[in-house]
Amino acid sequence: MDFIPKILAYVCTYCTYTAADMAGSARMQYPDSVRIVKYLCTGRIDLLHILKAFEAGADGLLVGG
Repeated sequence: MDFIPKILAYVCTYCTYTAADMAGSARMQYPDSVRIVKYLCTGRIDLLHILKAFEAGADGLLVGG
């Protein structure tokens, strides 16, 4: 079996999420194993949020802001 990593993306509402939304409008796709969590500002992400992501089973984490 091929390993498919579960990626969690913490994105900023005004920066990264806007870019992801525009990519969606252009019909660009990303893998189903990527989940996006929108934050008002990624500067508000606490270390506990990151640890909880890995505890919940995420294989990788992207913080974009």
